[in-house]
Amino acid sequence: MYFITLKKQDLLYWCVTLLLLVVFITLNTYIGTADVFLNKNTKRKLPIYSVETNEKKLAISFDAAWGADKTDELIDILKGNEIKATFFLVGFWAEKYSGKVEKLDKNGFEIGTHSNTHPKMTDLSQTRMQLELETSCNILQNITGKKPQIFRPPFGAYNNKLIETADDLGLKTIQWDVDSLDWKNLTAQDIAKRVISNAKNGSIILMHNNGENTPQALRLIILGLKNKGFEFVCVSELIYWDGYYIDHTGRQIKII
Repeated sequence: MYFITLKKQDLLYWCVTLLLLVVFITLNTYIGTADVFLNKNTKRKLPIYSVETNEKKLAISFDAAWGADKTDELIDILKGNEIKATFFLVGFWAEKYSGKVEKLDKNGFEIGTHSNTHPKMTDLSQTRMQLELETSCNILQNITGKKPQIFRPPFGAYNNKLIETADDLGLKTIQWDVDSLDWKNLTAQDIAKRVISNAKNGSIILMHNNGENTPQALRLIILGLKNKGFEFVCVSELIYWDGYYIDHTGRQIKII
């Protein structure tokens, strides 16, 4: 019978080698050998939450998926204050309320897609993601004659596959950094306070087209932000379309 005698250095070497082998096999299983060494698919992609800018400008955006009772009033408030805004519309909403879509477009408001059926898109295959986006964009383009350029994921849910699918269709994926929580039926004063206190240069504000107290809150928000010297622009006017990167907070930063 033979015994193998290992020096302490050799034993340490083989222990480290075995550990590295286990790590390699694990990474290879979940990510893929090439991706580990080439660092592919290991970085999480982010949508645009806000924009780095020295200018006192921001964007108010509204999601529309359920109901339309408050939409005309919002249009009147925005028009009366000469405010630009962006509306993210779900495809089935746009079909049901095509007259509202036409009115938004004719009054100069920007229209983006909010999907076609408002699913949690991270649960979908890439084929179904693409179908959601293409179908909704076609519906909106048929009504307005304009192809949407921006997309907001339902429920704010996204992953790399969704952002890449939107990119392939020429759509920038947009989130927000100021949430009004108007869908929770807060008072108009509470909604306005949340927005005014959290808004900053380059902010994207999330509101909804049919919140119970959204119209009155919008009046207060416009007044408060105007008093702070802010200019209101559409999302597509606020963001950078090339020569930028997105930091870990989702803030879009121009490369100088």
